Amino acid sequence: MKVRVELGVMAAVGFALAGCTDLKPIQSDVQDLHTQVSRLSADVASMKSTLDSTSQSAKQAQQAAERASSTANQALALAQSNQKAIDATNEKLDRMFRRHLSK
Repeated sequence: MKVRVELGVMAAVGFALAGCTDLKPIQSDVQDLHTQVSRLSADVASMKSTLDSTSQSAKQAQQAAERASSTANQALALAQSNQKAIDATNEKLDRMFRRHLSK
């Protein structure tokens, strides 16, 4: 958008000064502006590429974090289940020893 505005300004300046007899300084200014616009266009394209790459990396990192969270939740559920089984086994052993000692 900014590039279009600059081109419009360049064109307006060119038309306004078309009546001047010495156009070399104006042509030089227009060429300089054209060079700057080209450089800015290349910079914008480079930034867009970097932004796209960064966005893709962020998406991949989010997916990896979601997978890690899911794995951690599964491990927690398994640990809780194992703890319940261990507690139940310990309770059975305690009852067995109490029964044995009471005889």
